[in-house]
Amino acid sequence: MQRYFIKLAYNGKPFNGWQIQPNAPTVQEEIETALFTVLREKINVVGCGRTDTGVHASEFFAHFETDISFELDQFAFKLNCIIPFEISIYDIWKVAPDFHARFTATARTYHYYINQIKDPFDFDKSWYMHQDLDMDQMNNACKHLMGTQDFTSFSKLHTQTRTNNCTITKAKWERVEGKLRFTITADRFLHNMVRAIVGTSVNVGKGKITPSDFKEIILAKSRQKAGASVPAQGLFLAKVDYP
Repeated sequence: MQRYFIKLAYNGKPFNGWQIQPNAPTVQEEIETALFTVLREKINVVGCGRTDTGVHASEFFAHFETDISFELDQFAFKLNCIIPFEISIYDIWKVAPDFHARFTATARTYHYYINQIKDPFDFDKSWYMHQDLDMDQMNNACKHLMGTQDFTSFSKLHTQTRTNNCTITKAKWERVEGKLRFTITADRFLHNMVRAIVGTSVNVGKGKITPSDFKEIILAKSRQKAGASVPAQGLFLAKVDYP
């Protein structure tokens, strides 16, 4: 059985996330359907993570296994002819049997975009919010995210994760091409974690809470203390690191 890696990207707007769900369009289902169409074999595709409804991925990896031989140089092209336009497969290559799209990954980076100008061509790829934000204070708050900590305050309630500890190595706000962009890198993320962090740091930018309050919210380990989750359309899985 040969294992293959897929590098892809997708616009999450028409999908209910990555993972297959009953009676809902998902990215995983579209790729598995395309593989079946080409290989005439039911293929299980394993993704590097699970994005929520409406969340995008500018870089995403997945793997699958098959005994069927095929020409690699034309395979991505064939799949791209079948899958929806919102999904693009960039490359497919052979990997070792134990190289896993999800568990071999060492870090992931997300971007979140806020557009302070109403843009009819960007509304599905950023959160429009006209209000001024103090980005310096937001970055001061985000310094408290660094390192290994319990991030229960930014996790969706009643999840089945073994631990809420994550190691964050980067958390920064900056202005990129006229928009505010939040970049965060960690070894793992909790369900809804990035959108909750963004919502809470935006409260700092609005002056509703201070960077010290932000630190206390982390230490409280209570989702009720943190800010509301921001809309999904501004969130992108931007990079996945492997050994």
